[in-house]
Parts: sequence; C-alpha cells; structure tokens
Amino acid sequence: MPTLPQRIEGGLIGLLVGDALGVPYEFHLPNEIPALADIEYTPPKGFLRAHEGVPPGTWSDDGALALCLLDSLLECNAFDPADFGRRLTLWYDEGYMAVDALVFDVGVTTAKGIRAIRSGVPVLEAGPKGDYDCGNGGLMRVLPLALWHKGTLAELARDAELQSRLTHGHLRSQVCCALYALWAREELQGNATAWDSAVATLRKLYMNNPDATEELEWSVRPDEPQRGTGSGYVVDCLRSARWATGQGNFQQVVRAAIHLGRDTDTTACVAGGIAGVREGVNGIPERWSEGLRGREIFQPLLDKLIARLVG
Repeated sequence: MPTLPQRIEGGLIGLLVGDALGVPYEFHLPNEIPALADIEYTPPKGFLRAHEGVPPGTWSDDGALALCLLDSLLECNAFDPADFGRRLTLWYDEGYMAVDALVFDVGVTTAKGIRAIRSGVPVLEAGPKGDYDCGNGGLMRVLPLALWHKGTLAELARDAELQSRLTHGHLRSQVCCALYALWAREELQGNATAWDSAVATLRKLYMNNPDATEELEWSVRPDEPQRGTGSGYVVDCLRSARWATGQGNFQQVVRAAIHLGRDTDTTACVAGGIAGVREGVNGIPERWSEGLRGREIFQPLLDKLIARLVG
C-alpha cells in the first residue's frame, strides 16, 4: 500500500500529468481521439492537436489554478479567500503558476469570476451563479485542498464549497467540489469504498440544507454510476472522472478519461488526481512524470505540503 507521502505526491503529480496529457486532445469528439494505447504527450503523427505550439507535457489552467490554491494554503495556513483571489488574478494577468508564464486556456466562467474580483466585487460573491455557469472550473483545482486539509470532514466540505465561489458560484458547482474533496480524503486514507463513504458524509452534512440536498440527489445523483461524456459541465465532469477511475491503473484511468473526448484535459486532471492518490506516485508511469514540464514550479510546493502533513 502506498504511504501517505506517496499518496500526496501521487495526487498532485497525477493531477498535473492528467491535465498535461489531455491538453493536445481537447475539443475533439470521442471518434477523433486516437486509440487508447496511442494517447501520449505527443499525439500520433497527423493528429490535429489542440493548442498547437504548446510544448508536450505542459499543464493548462487546471494545473495552474490548483497550484495557485496550494500555494495560498501553504502561505496562509488556512483557506483565505482574498489571498486566493489575488493569486487567481495574478495567474490571469501574469501567468503565475503557469509553465512559461503562458495562459493559453481560460474557461468562460472562470474568466468572468476573475474579472469580477479584479473590478472589486467581494471574492466570495464573484463567481457567476446562473444555470449556465455550472462549469468544472472549481472542481478541476480543488484537490490540493483535500491533500492539505487537517480539519474535520465538515470543514473540508465547507472550504471546498468556498473556493468554488470565487469563479463558480452556483450551488451545484459547490456541491460537486465538496463531494470530490471528501472522495479524495477517503482515498488518502486507503478506503476501498471511498466514493460511497464520501456520499454518505455529504448527505449527513446536508441534512439541514434542503437546497444542497436537492442538488446532490437530483443533479449529481451520486448513486447512479454513469460513464459521462467528458464535457465541461461540472456534474458530467465528476461522473466522467468517477467512471474513468474504475478503468484500471493510473495509465488506464487517464487514457480512458481522455478517450471520452471534449474537455479532455480537465476530465483527465480530475480523474488523474484521484488515481494518483489511490496508487501513489509510483503508480504513475515514469515517462509521464519525467516528461512533465514545470517541476521547478510544483516541486517546492509539494515538498512543503508533505513536510507539513507528515513532518
């Protein structure tokens, strides 16, 4: 069984590897994605890759915003919404936590939230709340919170919801982030029924919150395992990642996530984070961990995270 440090390292690197692996295949339909065995940082010859010019092994907004959150947590020793909002703006404006300081993929709802923060809107009110604002931008970055958090399950779920609100204010997005964070916490502890345990916990936490309960039971529908379609809709992204994590080892998980097509980097990021926690860093193929760019950015944060939790 992986040790806790190995699970933590596997989670963060798994998130970044999944993101980077999915970047070239983004926006393609499933029938356009190469065969599973051919999914690598560099696609097969002749494949029309997304984000042409971005070097293989480069993470996108998913990884950068996850690292923004992690850096804020380590710096503040708490979830500080204002500090996190400042770092989101730094990423948007200056490429903070992006490889080569290059911002090449920005979600529409994320951009709206960051621009609202920049204009002076209170950070926890910045995220759009409309029915069409339920993207996966909060979900893709929340894993570091679960890796860092030493609080109760209720506190973890609350902070997961709060971090979503900076860019994705809809309650559905917050619920998905809370569920994913609890799922990751259970995986960190080696729970073989991690998803079911996370769902049971969230149901208890929402016992006196009918609106959140309605989103969980009628929108997320956590008892109904579905394959998902790899889209950017937060519920579909969570379903797609959950399905992918059941497809085998880390390599099989992220390739299955990407093979769904569409929002390939985020689906593989969300699934890869869970698979990395489950298997530990040694479960990630060496060619992918070694080929991941930006180690000088994430390694100091990873070292601090592990030292904080197990030192």
